[in-house]
Parts: sequence; structure tokens; C-alpha cells
Amino acid sequence: MHDELVDHLTRSTPLQRGEALRVIQDVLAYFDETTEDYVRRRHRELQAQGLVNAEIFEQIEADLKYRAVAPPELSLRQLRRMVYG
Repeated sequence: MHDELVDHLTRSTPLQRGEALRVIQDVLAYFDETTEDYVRRRHRELQAQGLVNAEIFEQIEADLKYRAVAPPELSLRQLRRMVYG
């Protein structure tokens, strides 16, 4: 699986084949996270940093634009509903 990418990483980095495969799997797992799960996780992380909800939801809104597969644009209200139901 992903042989071309594994080959590319082993040629362009000091990674061995097994290490390159693990990196690819980790990256894919990271981006496999649903939008809802991402929003909830980021909310917890930012809250733990001491940010308040107004700052948190603005940051999440900005972050979502840079996901590998950007979700549809979500309003602040939609983001809040993902966290609080």
C-alpha cells in the first residue's frame, strides 16, 4: 500500500522502508479524523491552553481552511453545536 510514496520517502529522506510506512500511516490516520472529531479535539486543546470560547471558535474556523481535505465552510454556530450538541 502506498508503495510509490514509501519509495519516494526512502529516496528523499534517511528513513528506512518500515519507518517511511509508519510515517505515512500516522499522517493518514491524522487526516482521517472527521471534522466533528477534529473540532472537538481542537476545542479541548485550545481550552486547556486557557483560551475562551470566542477565541477558540475563531481559531478553529481559521484552522479548518488548512485541513488536507477542507470541509465545507462552517459557521461559528455549527462549530459550537459540534462541541455542545
